[in-house]
Amino acid sequence: MAIMPRAEIKLMRRPSASTVLTAQGAYYVATGALPFVSRRAFEAVTGPKLEWWLVQTVGALVTVAGGALVSGAHQRRITPELLGVAAGSAGSLAALDIVYVAKRRIAPTYLLDAAAQVAVLGALASAPRPVDPVKAGSTGQ
Repeated sequence: MAIMPRAEIKLMRRPSASTVLTAQGAYYVATGALPFVSRRAFEAVTGPKLEWWLVQTVGALVTVAGGALVSGAHQRRITPELLGVAAGSAGSLAALDIVYVAKRRIAPTYLLDAAAQVAVLGALASAPRPVDPVKAGSTGQ
């Protein structure tokens, strides 16, 4: 096993919570909006859907969550609640993807999304924790 030089180790820094939330939010906005952009493209990737209204409902909610994650990250307002929404969304979506692929209710391509969600959870877990302004004594004004 080769030992990496120090210069290479420095390049492998953990992403900040802001970076993770921005990436997660952008992914959610893109995937959540797709059903509104092109049903044909969405179903080409995920398979045909009988309950299109449900696809659009989930898409709208995922898009809103993504927008909130991007906004919070951009404003540097990374609260425990925002991190909870990020982790809860990723965990819920991953679990649903895995369970319903196993039950053969959704296409196996959803496992790619599950992998992305698990990667987000890992990145969130390893990201350096931002300073909580309330605990630091700041009033935020």
